[in-house]
Amino acid sequence: MNSVEIKGLADQELAQKLKDARTELFNLRFQLATGQLDNPGRIKAVKKDIARLHTELRAREIAAARSQAS
Repeated sequence: MNSVEIKGLADQELAQKLKDARTELFNLRFQLATGQLDNPGRIKAVKKDIARLHTELRAREIAAARSQAS
């Protein structure tokens, strides 16, 4: 998932994607601990997706605050 795709999502979709990514990260960490993880690079990719989602949510919060302050 790249930032262009993320910017095209609605707020509720962003929240759902964030929840899904956190769940996936939890499952990947569990698989890593039990030795069942096939692709350890996936953990890094999911963490970056979570960071992108947080960044977009925060940017929208700031934009909303600026529009209310004006």
